[in-house]
Amino acid sequence: MAHERIEVDLPLAKVYELLCNPVHFPKFLDRIDRVEKVNSQTFNYVTQIGGEEFQWTTNIIDNLRNTRFAWITINGNLNQTGTIRFTPLDNGERTRVDFSLDYRTFFGEAEEDLANFINGLPEQLIKDLKTFKELAESDTFKDEVAQEAENEVTA
Repeated sequence: MAHERIEVDLPLAKVYELLCNPVHFPKFLDRIDRVEKVNSQTFNYVTQIGGEEFQWTTNIIDNLRNTRFAWITINGNLNQTGTIRFTPLDNGERTRVDFSLDYRTFFGEAEEDLANFINGLPEQLIKDLKTFKELAESDTFKDEVAQEAENEVTA
């Protein structure tokens, strides 16, 4: 499991908007190839690890606007859980993001490539959150988020 924290120089509502839709995760989570929305609560993930394709489906289990966003795996060959917590800083002008992410196998010990993927998660999450900060603060997500606003995920 990995837990990392980063401060983003954007208002809390904007940071929450960018992070509460898993379809955006491949933009900054380097090891996620694709996320597709099934419905307002369910998402399919795809990635390659050691030449093997891994797919899993998650359900949102907690979505408290501007506070917390969490999901669990309900199906697939890789088990992923995650929680993102949002804390306003400087009267809401900046935001602290606490991101917890965990991967596990459903059956037994992971083979070498998958074990390396799982064991490398803490270091990778640090890099991924720095990427998120850079993209968010440079307004890279702006146009796509505006187009997807009508598809916002709600609990």
